[in-house]
Amino acid sequence: MTLASGRKYVAIPGPSVVPDRVLAAMHRASPNIYHGELHEMLPGLLEGLRKLVGADEAHVAIYIANGHGAWEAAGANMFSRGDRALAAVTGHFGHGWAESQRAIGVEVEVLDFGRRAAVDAARIAEALAADRDRSIRAVLVTHTDTASTVRNDIAAIRAAMDATGHPALLAVDGIASIGCEAFRFREWGVDVLIGASQKGLMMPPGLSFIWFSEKALAASGRADLVTPYWDWRTRCLSSEFYRHFAGTAPAQHLYGLQEALSILFSEGVEKVLARHEALARAVWTAVDTWAREGDIGLNVPLPEARSRAVTSVRIGGGGATRLRDWTERNAGVTLGIGLGMARPEEPTYGDYLRIAHMGHVNAHMTLGVLAVMEAGMQALGIPHGSGALDAAARVVAEAARPAA
Repeated sequence: MTLASGRKYVAIPGPSVVPDRVLAAMHRASPNIYHGELHEMLPGLLEGLRKLVGADEAHVAIYIANGHGAWEAAGANMFSRGDRALAAVTGHFGHGWAESQRAIGVEVEVLDFGRRAAVDAARIAEALAADRDRSIRAVLVTHTDTASTVRNDIAAIRAAMDATGHPALLAVDGIASIGCEAFRFREWGVDVLIGASQKGLMMPPGLSFIWFSEKALAASGRADLVTPYWDWRTRCLSSEFYRHFAGTAPAQHLYGLQEALSILFSEGVEKVLARHEALARAVWTAVDTWAREGDIGLNVPLPEARSRAVTSVRIGGGGATRLRDWTERNAGVTLGIGLGMARPEEPTYGDYLRIAHMGHVNAHMTLGVLAVMEAGMQALGIPHGSGALDAAARVVAEAARPAA
């Protein structure tokens, strides 16, 4: 017997749930790309993207690409072949970004902080201070690593960089955090920010974004890795509409982006962030309660270092993989794999899963996931503490308690 019939819920950290309003906005015939609506829409889209991340005066480039494409775009505009970068890594995607830059000819020094703790900004300062000839062009850091679910303090990293007087750019991968976590581009002194459409922006994959400062724009003038498609100067400084997309505009995705931004701003960005905070804390509370018995725990011990978009959970003895299989097959809930937490040949490979609570997600969806997980643990005989669902419900109740 299975109880999976009905509408499935894919609770993985991207592609996230796409609102019906966004799907409806995208479901249209291709428009005239030479004048009219698309041309009129673009300034508002760029302004909305700036507003979302606190980047009032930044430039914004929109690419027809996923996040990996945006990594390459950022590198092509920041670096020349043989330039140096410093990558502060807290998980699988930090390593992936570093490798992508190496592949295009950048020399990358990695500071690896493991998969359970945030970046120590003092170590970045030490590495920059040791760079006497100022050959490091940029510091690369992931705001939220989607695999480890570690969140980094970008303001602290900027402060540590400033204390050294080093001129390196600060480049941040915000793919998993934009629309889910507070991001203050200008206030935090970020030079380059990378985003993508399929997570907190509640859209299908296909668009990526780069916000960049005047300092980054100036640096791009000396970069010899840039090719016509990735060149953000052509995209952002040209008065010709088609050059913003290096050719044909992704029309349906732009209509979807307009609707997604409308949803976010209608709810209110601060309320969106508060919703993500409450749902994340409900998940953490449930896992902490399960952890009172059995081999279960949150991957990231310190709350301040945890993502508000996705949570990595360890269930030992291969329990995470068995539970993921059960929830998908028997209850219609797909949980995220434990990406990058162990190699397939390692005994702990099956011990991790991820619960997404990003984007178009509400209380009943998150509480439903937790209830399905508990049912699965009961069905599979995985030892766990009792009272997790009540505890998670209390977190939600407190967050949504009516004002007196």
